[in-house]
Amino acid sequence: MNKIKNIFALLIIAVVILNSCDDENGFIDPFADFDYEAQALVDNDSIVKFLKNNYYDYSVDSVKTLVSGKTSLFDDKDNLKEITVNSNDIDHKLYVYVANEGDYGADPDKGNPTVVDSVLVKYSGLAILGTELSTTNFDKNDSGSWFTLVGVIEGWTKGFGEFKGGELKKEANGDPFNGPITYLNGGKGVLLIPSGLAYPSSNTQNYSSPLVNTNLLFYIELLDIVKDTDHDNDGTPSIQEDANGDGDVTNDFSDTDNPSFPDYLNPNIK
Repeated sequence: MNKIKNIFALLIIAVVILNSCDDENGFIDPFADFDYEAQALVDNDSIVKFLKNNYYDYSVDSVKTLVSGKTSLFDDKDNLKEITVNSNDIDHKLYVYVANEGDYGADPDKGNPTVVDSVLVKYSGLAILGTELSTTNFDKNDSGSWFTLVGVIEGWTKGFGEFKGGELKKEANGDPFNGPITYLNGGKGVLLIPSGLAYPSSNTQNYSSPLVNTNLLFYIELLDIVKDTDHDNDGTPSIQEDANGDGDVTNDFSDTDNPSFPDYLNPNIK
């Protein structure tokens, strides 16, 4: 997901430099009058329409156009989760389709990841275009990569809590220490993310991204998590360093001598 967030990093740096001037120097912010509250409503209407016109085909683990005899994503209430996420004082609707919650097998105590845990994920991302999807992935990883959920787009941060990882299987192939590692029965499903929880133009770093203010769909498979991830290795899980209890560890600064480091990244705060 760092790749997803920073894929246009060089362009963004250039834009930030060029756009650091004000209106007097010729720069006009193209999103200065953007109505984000109205956009949240439009985004939700669009995603609901998509949900009503598509279903999940378990035979290929993909979303397909609705056909007779199939249940739409919207009407599949046993598997579709609707999550209200408040971001920048605006409520957004995040939809998570849980095709398989996941089963750790011999290690069931890991549970679901928190909003700050590290996760091992396979994924592919597509733009939602009306009732259809873009024909190509804007990003994809079939082998699995580790991410910390505190450092990705909000749709990922809030959506992965609906899943569990899979059971770790190490195939020796004659070598009990260096055999390939695989995961069985990992959490699998779809994140349908409104633009306000993806790459909104309220963040100027998203201005040059072709995904700015775009609704996104991610196919995801959660392979594993680091339960109680401790980012600063101070012995206290990062999720427990949310001093103000608002669910966001990035805005907690208890160390006045080091105001640049939130508590979860400051080993002096436990």
